[in-house]
Amino acid sequence: MQTQSNRQLWAQAVKTGIIKSNLIPMIAALMLALYTYKLDFIEQIPAIIFATLGSAAVIAAAGAYNNVYDRDIDQIMPRTKMRPTVTGELSSKQVLIVATLLLIVGCVMLYLASPLAALLGFLGVFFYVVPYTMWTKRRTIWNTEVGSISGAMPPLIGWAAVAPDIWHPAAWALFLIMVIWQMPHFYAIAIRKKEDYAAANIPMLPVVKGEHRTYIQSNVYLVLLSLSSLLFLPLSLGLTIVSFILGIIWLWMSITASKKKEQKKWANKMFAYSLFHMMAVFGTVFIYASVGMILNAL
Repeated sequence: MQTQSNRQLWAQAVKTGIIKSNLIPMIAALMLALYTYKLDFIEQIPAIIFATLGSAAVIAAAGAYNNVYDRDIDQIMPRTKMRPTVTGELSSKQVLIVATLLLIVGCVMLYLASPLAALLGFLGVFFYVVPYTMWTKRRTIWNTEVGSISGAMPPLIGWAAVAPDIWHPAAWALFLIMVIWQMPHFYAIAIRKKEDYAAANIPMLPVVKGEHRTYIQSNVYLVLLSLSSLLFLPLSLGLTIVSFILGIIWLWMSITASKKKEQKKWANKMFAYSLFHMMAVFGTVFIYASVGMILNAL
């Protein structure tokens, strides 16, 4: 019983939900790279395993470092005040040691996939912990944009784990989609939890600039999200069309839902669709790459 309790505490400390959601774009990008460069899946199994385990470890490290640093503001917000780093069920020293071990092990595993994947994994943790958590999160409304850089690293890590380079337009399409996707996604969360952020004095966009500015800025990013789909064109017209349509649907939904003048309901719909959008885009990429590899093998 105690073991199960400890597992739950550590699951909260390393943010297992974020780990799982970030592995989806990482694996999709990896599969797309395998297909794009016509690499043999069987031969790449070791790299795939190292990339998956290494990515999970560095993402866990980032989440743990964040929980330790943010425990003072986490205790103010209802949704985070029961985190084990706040309640003291896990000491900050314990979590820091585990986070550092996870970072080292994760980078080593990614290095075994490719040195570039290891570098990107380390940079992802660095950007999340230093520029985002320690600097911009408490100082500027642009904290979401800064944090989006680390949040978009998984596709580049997956691509770099098996591909000879990361300069293919499709790799950067996946990266940009992840960067831009995070703004309407986290703006929706910020409106849903506006009172929490205000109480903790975190300058999220709707707290500082209001919900109307958040709505306008979300729509600007949704236009950019749709346009970023065009980067898929050198690889696949089908991927381009699917990604573009999913972005346009999100923009249309944002505009129509906002006419009801109930921002919390608008935010709930935006948040729900953001999860669907990510699953649909990267699921399509995964299926496209998998089917293409099977057909090439026949």
